[in-house]
Amino acid sequence: MTSTQGQDKDVSFAETALRLGGKSEDEATRTGAMDRADDQVEAMFAPQYKTVNSPIHKAVWETDVPIDLFRTPKMTAASLTLPAMTKSLDLIKKYKKEGKIWDEQNKVATSLLEDLGPAGYWGMFIDKKHGGQGSTVRQFMNFLAQVALIDPTTAGLASVHGCIGAVDPLQAFGTDEQKARLLPRLASGEALSAFALTEPCAGSDLTALRTTAVLKGDKYVINGEKLFITNAVPGRMVGIVCNIDGKPAAIIADLPKQENEHFKIHSYGLHALKHAYNQGLIFKDFEVPKENLLIPPIGDGLTIAYHGLNLGRLALCAASTGVMRTMLANMLPWSKFRETYGQPIQSRELVKRRIARTASLIVGAEALYNWGSDLLDKGYRGELECVIAKIFGSEAQKEVAIELFMKTHGGRSFVHGHPFGDNVHDFLAPCIYEGEGEVLGMAFFKSLAKAHGQQFFEPIGKTLAEHKLRTLNPLNPAQVWLLRNQLIPYAAWRAGKMFEGSASNVISGMSERLQMHVDFAQEMLNKLPLELSENMVKHQLKLADRQCRIAEMSQRVQDTIVILVTALYAHEHGNDVYMECADLLCQDLTRKLTGERPSDEYFKACSKLADRVISGEFPGLSEVETAEILLPYDKKNEAATSSEAKQAAAV
Repeated sequence: MTSTQGQDKDVSFAETALRLGGKSEDEATRTGAMDRADDQVEAMFAPQYKTVNSPIHKAVWETDVPIDLFRTPKMTAASLTLPAMTKSLDLIKKYKKEGKIWDEQNKVATSLLEDLGPAGYWGMFIDKKHGGQGSTVRQFMNFLAQVALIDPTTAGLASVHGCIGAVDPLQAFGTDEQKARLLPRLASGEALSAFALTEPCAGSDLTALRTTAVLKGDKYVINGEKLFITNAVPGRMVGIVCNIDGKPAAIIADLPKQENEHFKIHSYGLHALKHAYNQGLIFKDFEVPKENLLIPPIGDGLTIAYHGLNLGRLALCAASTGVMRTMLANMLPWSKFRETYGQPIQSRELVKRRIARTASLIVGAEALYNWGSDLLDKGYRGELECVIAKIFGSEAQKEVAIELFMKTHGGRSFVHGHPFGDNVHDFLAPCIYEGEGEVLGMAFFKSLAKAHGQQFFEPIGKTLAEHKLRTLNPLNPAQVWLLRNQLIPYAAWRAGKMFEGSASNVISGMSERLQMHVDFAQEMLNKLPLELSENMVKHQLKLADRQCRIAEMSQRVQDTIVILVTALYAHEHGNDVYMECADLLCQDLTRKLTGERPSDEYFKACSKLADRVISGEFPGLSEVETAEILLPYDKKNEAATSSEAKQAAAV
């Protein structure tokens, strides 16, 4: 947000509101800096692709839901695949089959990383003129989902390198000279990359950065410490966010191949990412050529950091579908082998519900990352849409791991060598990556409500400030009269919303069940503007402190969007099993929003879907290499013992 009359042009609406709300100067300034970084990223997009014109923003605040913006065109497997992707997948499968993916340190083998370079793996997102493959976002995300089926860590390294490492910052903000000099090395795999943003005191609050860079001659001299940096290995290329002259900046650095007095690795025990190197970086008078500084056309280092997050969030959702498919594939042989009271547990209604729920969550996550990818390929910023994909994908993976996968396998989940016990931290960690879910949900609400606040509440806030009033008391006639010119536009908007009809879009050829979910989502979206606005009126300048209320409202918007996107995706996909999965997921989310209880018909539908999954009708499971059943019992001996016991009892 730019300035308003009577205020410094660099002061954002959020910063002004926090000051009026009684926050400290420091908190207001820091929040304002984050808000401006967001605005600066927004300014990079054409008007029709900005957040205010995004599908979600239009669906919530405008009268009609732009249904076509929520539909994801179906693409063939061939159109989603590049030759380099096929080569890379074959290579990773070969390493997996030979048991060579991990080295003696239990990390992804250096030989695999090196062999993937000639296959084109590291240059998927890089323009062809710089030696890359020129992949679209949607192609890349579907590729990541396939890699995650084989090895999630290898998929994660591709995401780090291409989405949030040095590739995206260089492609989006690098000069022609920087691109020509650095991108070919990143495309070939000669230089693998990371992005050094987080610090011991700077996580969600990126304004707390302490790492500095000072220009001395033709070099920047960097001092500071970075933490939780995936792919932080000597010899890698790293984008470093630091302060230059008190302002955030981003600079690309080649790390030395060995530690020295100017560069140290801070190693620590980390339960997640055990097959990758996630470490800290310590810089002491570390020199980087000045020509490696990235200078965005607008904004600063925070703008650069914000830009790549959308890709990283989609990548997390895409990888989650591969991981969840792997868990589902491993549930099936166990549920067939394990028996209770002489019957395999896959015949039990409870286990069938778990199988069906897992399948439905996979379809929901797949719908979201394909939808978000398609929007980014069309030119949209996609901030709101990518946030939903990240939150849903990571939370779905957590639910599948804990509530469905672990509980189905019981005590064997904790035996060494079991996929759950060996990988539980990796299953849970995406809830934190690229922004912890609830915190990110609050950022989602802020972006969703921002334009509405600027249009109607900023003029009221300015007038209150001019008269040294903190809040508006609508029961005070004098205040209402004082603010009459500012209140009239809002009153007109509110009256219009109260009397407008509900949006309705009938999708040609859609099943009755899925159309019902589309109708429900549209009805919910029609109700949301007034509720969101009423909370802004109720809490006024204190709304920022109502974090639980913001998180709750945000989640309901997200759930509604997931219903709409999943139903439309399943319809476009045209697969009967996907449609059943979408129906069950939409039912689950609808009950979450309405408080209703599941019907017997719902449980029957779960069992029906589970039977189809068990029979092999769910796509992608046949490609998964399942783990061996641990501590198996001898069914023949058990049957013989049972028979002998029955005979003895009869005697």
